[in-house]
Amino acid sequence: MLDTKNTYAIITGASKGIGKSMAIALAKRKINLLLISRSADELGLLQRAIKNEYAVEVHIMSIDLSLAEAPKAVYNWITENNYVIQILINNAGYGLWGKFAELSLDAQLEMCQLNMTTVTALCHLLLPVLSTQKKAYVLNVCSTAAYQAVPTLAIYSATKAFILSFTRALRFELKYGPVSVSCLSPGPVDTGFAHRAGLDAFNKMAEKFNMKPDEVAEIAIKGLLAGKAEIIPGFTNIISVYANRMLPKGFIEKMAAGIYKT
Repeated sequence: MLDTKNTYAIITGASKGIGKSMAIALAKRKINLLLISRSADELGLLQRAIKNEYAVEVHIMSIDLSLAEAPKAVYNWITENNYVIQILINNAGYGLWGKFAELSLDAQLEMCQLNMTTVTALCHLLLPVLSTQKKAYVLNVCSTAAYQAVPTLAIYSATKAFILSFTRALRFELKYGPVSVSCLSPGPVDTGFAHRAGLDAFNKMAEKFNMKPDEVAEIAIKGLLAGKAEIIPGFTNIISVYANRMLPKGFIEKMAAGIYKT
């Protein structure tokens, strides 16, 4: 049972896309929010809108979570302000499209830092805080790309495979305690992901399969509070994940290479 009066949900990458939609979905449930993103302006606008509409507490922190020191800074912000955390949503992340050898090494390592290391660090730092609650939740945002290797999204899909494996293992380790751990694996979502990844040419095809962020967020929060291990929004995405588990890896990789070809 959630203590919606005295505790908070913390969401990274909260200023847009799925993160923003999950913030609103939680606010509708009268859950107080700690929102983190690089964009101070967008966070400020969202903070005011949510407080006015839903009358919940909303505090914001603008920080680049791809920096190595960012997770500790987030932890210090929480502890110094005595925020009591009941939900941790690790949503911040991005992809880079292109052949591994042709993409900037620094850019790919920065993506690894945000997609994997920051998530790992925040879980490690905040689990002791979450464990003091009678019931608490962790949601790590993954992707359907985690279920197979994806040529031209090689590092992105690998980081998400790490998150999927890490989340399932962590869930098992904590299954007898108060913290429920879930993984959200959406397919194409109508956000700025494709543009940042350099996948503008993919946009027209993605439009046929895109889900809306609000739709994904509602499924995510319902699944999180129900204690689901893996939350895969959309029937097509569920089918694709099961197909990836059954079909030969070489065949799946060839299909993926054709979809995301340079």
